[in-house]
Amino acid sequence: MTADITSGRGRRMLSVGRLTTAVGGSYLWQAIKRPFQSVSRTEQALLETHIRNAERVVASSKELRGAFMKLAQMLSMRGDLFPVEALQVLSVVQSSVPPMPYAQVRRVLTDELGAPPEKKFRRFDPDAFAAASLGQVHRAELRNGEPVAVKVQYPGVAKTVHQDVKNVKALLRVFTTIARDVMRQDVDPAEVAAELEARLQEELDYLHEAANLERFRRLLADDPEVVIPRVHRRLTTRRVLTMEHLSGYPIQDILAPGVDQELKDWVAVKLFTLLWRQVLELGTLHTDPHPGNYLVSHHPRLGMLDFGSVRVFEAEIRRAYLRLARGLLAGDEREMAAASLTLGTIAPGQDPAPLVRILHLVCEPLERDAPFDPRAYDVMARGEEVTQIAVAHRLFRTPGHQVFLFRALVGLDAYLKALGTVRNWHRLFRDVVAAAVSRDAR
Repeated sequence: MTADITSGRGRRMLSVGRLTTAVGGSYLWQAIKRPFQSVSRTEQALLETHIRNAERVVASSKELRGAFMKLAQMLSMRGDLFPVEALQVLSVVQSSVPPMPYAQVRRVLTDELGAPPEKKFRRFDPDAFAAASLGQVHRAELRNGEPVAVKVQYPGVAKTVHQDVKNVKALLRVFTTIARDVMRQDVDPAEVAAELEARLQEELDYLHEAANLERFRRLLADDPEVVIPRVHRRLTTRRVLTMEHLSGYPIQDILAPGVDQELKDWVAVKLFTLLWRQVLELGTLHTDPHPGNYLVSHHPRLGMLDFGSVRVFEAEIRRAYLRLARGLLAGDEREMAAASLTLGTIAPGQDPAPLVRILHLVCEPLERDAPFDPRAYDVMARGEEVTQIAVAHRLFRTPGHQVFLFRALVGLDAYLKALGTVRNWHRLFRDVVAAAVSRDAR
């Protein structure tokens, strides 16, 4: 496993180089053909090229794994680089990989904790029950018999981060050039690369994740329906994270046919209100909606896992999102425009009307004061309409906080569709907004 991730800086560079050449060549070929095609055929051909190149990135992530796989997952959030159809292709990048042999796990644990696992734990399961792009998780028991989950980072994966980001910069230059020339978006590839590397370094630091876990336990301590694992600091380092083991059903099991619809409805409402509470009240967002990151217990309670990807909003940004939400509920387009200016989604002096139109399109379920079936919301069709408005009016400012919120919202939309819950989402949203306003007033 280690050899697969770390082997050959030159091999990884060559592989990404081949990918960059293929992607760049495909767009060049489209540019050559453009004068000989109708406008509609040119647009269709370009969309097909975007999708094909997204598929190439997915294939390369499966080959290189490790940090590059995580980079591909992060690219699936970049609506400023790809149209919605290509983003859907990128979103299928799976974090699941074959686990590393126990001998390597034992070596990492010994190096990090100062003694082998049999000395630190009463029991340690040598077989991982979850394996992802950067590490894997084992069941274990503390000396007092308490069950825990131990997350162990793959040896050598941290060494590939800087090199993989460096390798991917050429690929980013191709995508950002196309974004600028075709989609009329001004995207700085160096800025994108720096953001990717910063987020990767955060996810590789398990002490950072431990701090995120403890932050969420504090923030959600008043919600008895949510459970966050407790961190065991004495057995946690930058490459090993030991935490309380949560029991429950994986959320995939709840999505299955035959599960009681009342339970599905509870999960849907909980996911919806919890996400908006994080954004509007707490200003701290769990941004990885992967199904492996949620459990549902018998009570029911929602268990949240994997806090490597968390976005903390500055106070001004959280308040701007709350102002936007209040404007949306009140139908006050001036407030919506003012909030969008603070959020950085429009520039000073820019006409806010096109962005307000986009917000009405995207937020229809939140504005409609009536029961709404999420399955009736066509993300593809809305995405195409949003893209048309954005291209026509050069609305492609994408601040970092919006990228992470977009990722979380896409995940929420997928869950609500799968759960099939029909609710008055407007009123649920209104209640979350009212609670956030009340908390600010204290």
